[in-house]
Amino acid sequence: MQFIRPANDIDSHCPTCPPTSRRIGTARAGVHFATFIVADPQETEKAMPELPEVEITRRGIEPHVLGRRISSVVVRDSRLRWPIPDSLARTLTSLKVEAVRRRAKYLILELGKGCLIIHLGMSGSLRVLNTGERALPHDHVDIVFGDALLRFRDPRRFGCVIWQAGKAEQHPLLRQLGVEPLGTEFSGHFLHRATRNRKVAIKQLLMNQLVVVGVGNIYASESLFRAGIRPQTRAGRLSRERCITLAGAVVDTLQESLRAGGSSLRDYVQSNGELGCFQLQTMVYDRAGAPCRRCSTPIKELRQGQRSTFYCPSCQK
Repeated sequence: MQFIRPANDIDSHCPTCPPTSRRIGTARAGVHFATFIVADPQETEKAMPELPEVEITRRGIEPHVLGRRISSVVVRDSRLRWPIPDSLARTLTSLKVEAVRRRAKYLILELGKGCLIIHLGMSGSLRVLNTGERALPHDHVDIVFGDALLRFRDPRRFGCVIWQAGKAEQHPLLRQLGVEPLGTEFSGHFLHRATRNRKVAIKQLLMNQLVVVGVGNIYASESLFRAGIRPQTRAGRLSRERCITLAGAVVDTLQESLRAGGSSLRDYVQSNGELGCFQLQTMVYDRAGAPCRRCSTPIKELRQGQRSTFYCPSCQK
């Protein structure tokens, strides 16, 4: 299952798209049409908030916005990954938040006749503040709920704030995403089926959003360590038993990160402004040359898809 178009369909005229990005469809945004692309993962996965960070943000904002009506919207800079249309404030004002969901790394505010889809990009955060709180540089969008607001901050402007009329899953960015690793569909048996006849390295398959969503570089490395599997192992060579072990390791790693408040590697903060601390307890990620916490063997680093991979050569086979 694949949704990117051939290389000759690259939108070379889009100033926000990396040259390796490919178009996946168009969707109406207010009175404008926006072309939606999926960037080369090498451009977007280096330190991007992953599933735990997005889920923690969802849990943090939900009590403050659920059941409340949007009183106004302030857009200070519309130049995000896809430009915010001038009509967004008019579209959102007076709509009631009926649900706050997450799909993969996307936050979704269900607003009755449609939904707002938010992606944090590589440096974004969504914080709950009192109305009137002074905006700082890179505070691009405020969604105001009377005496409180959601503030979208994104120094690198790789994130997005998109209105979708109808269901979020109908949007081109969400339409063909893989299974949720914390959902009922994900299991060792699913992973075993997904890896059959696949020559790609298992770490790269774990990070393929068309197979399983939200598992980025940090959590793929940590999950493979927990499962005792080398990241460069061909996915198709894993037995059913090792797939069951790996699926359990993915779930355990993500849940442990949720308990730790996520990973704050660059710009990520929780909705209350606090940092996550999972990065302080990683077993292999970003620990090249340091002794393994289990066996004291130095952690090794290699490059996969132009991203750093970390593993223990003794504990992982």
